[in-house]
Amino acid sequence: MGARYTDGRNYDRGPGRHTAVSRLSPYLRRRLILEQEVVSAAVAMHGEAAAEKFIQEVFWRSYFKGWLEHRPQVWAAYRDGLGADTDRMAGNSVGRRRLEQALAGQTGLDCFDAWVCELRETGYLHNHARMWFASIWIFTFELPWRLGADFFYRHLLDGDAASNTLSWRWVAGLHTRGKPYAARADNIRKFTGQRFNVRDEDLAKVDCGLEDEEPQGLPNAQPLRTIKRMDPNRPTLLLITDEDCSPEALEGFCGPSIVAAATLETGHLRSSGPVADLVLSFERGALGDAGLRCGLPVTPLCMGRAEEIVALAQRHGATQILTAYLPVGPVQDHLLGMSAVFEANGLTLCEGRRRWDDMVWPHATAGFFKVKQQIPRFVRVGLETRILEASGTRPADAI
Repeated sequence: MGARYTDGRNYDRGPGRHTAVSRLSPYLRRRLILEQEVVSAAVAMHGEAAAEKFIQEVFWRSYFKGWLEHRPQVWAAYRDGLGADTDRMAGNSVGRRRLEQALAGQTGLDCFDAWVCELRETGYLHNHARMWFASIWIFTFELPWRLGADFFYRHLLDGDAASNTLSWRWVAGLHTRGKPYAARADNIRKFTGQRFNVRDEDLAKVDCGLEDEEPQGLPNAQPLRTIKRMDPNRPTLLLITDEDCSPEALEGFCGPSIVAAATLETGHLRSSGPVADLVLSFERGALGDAGLRCGLPVTPLCMGRAEEIVALAQRHGATQILTAYLPVGPVQDHLLGMSAVFEANGLTLCEGRRRWDDMVWPHATAGFFKVKQQIPRFVRVGLETRILEASGTRPADAI
């Protein structure tokens, strides 16, 4: 998390040799470990200055999640546009063939094909490789960016609706408008240790991004979604998803009102296409671990139909359902879409939003700089929160 990360984090050494990065992202994404725990460890080991680059990357993940919370319509546009792109590609024989070659890693561009193989076999790609991959997909192969984002989302162990969608938009020049990311042959050769013999003529020259796809520009930021808080006096069903696998650290978790617990598998919701077995297996393991730590008998739910959740709650006499905050993405779409069924059966869906998110997200309304400016304060408050959270004491300046 210190000097080795700072000096080596941009180098894609290849499968089994990613030793300058932490590989913690699948665990952070599911909150098997919490952001303040990771930042605390980095500061304790290296000091805040030496760990600055690592700490910034932790906050990039929080920034992307917060940015999408302020603009949920960007997720809706991705979701709807993905279906439209899929339909268009079905009627385009040349494009469909090019897409099939890209997904199979049979393009003839050795670096790209190697990244496809690594992603499929391991569920991981180095961050720099993800940027190169997306740029080549969009500008060299001229494939729809949403289909590339969907491919990543189906295979990345750390796949996250916000980070994945917004990273692809950033490469395409849609997030930071007018500034697309161009993969360069010399950059790929250098930062892969000359593993690939990429030539300038192998890659498209990127003069502009895809801004014409969204001539109206970015939507304005809107207030964070209002949530229903748990009533500690009502019997409650705890519902754990892989959006947050640390229920024991969730505000409102402790107390006699939690009468039952369930884990809900949602990995299949990432896409209408096949989600990788590696992703589904990792999710199942994460939920199993979270269930063991919650200290209650746990019912595993696979399909997560409203009727089976209602039946489980009623069997235990619960009148409300508590889950960790549902960020913008497919799990939110799924569970909030059931709210009317829950209400009709006398159940209230409640959410617990973490103090870390309450601290960072109000600043994630524009570019990363607004968050970056606050990182020293966030680090201090985050460390205080880690110490005080168990006692229920909230630092005065946490928001």
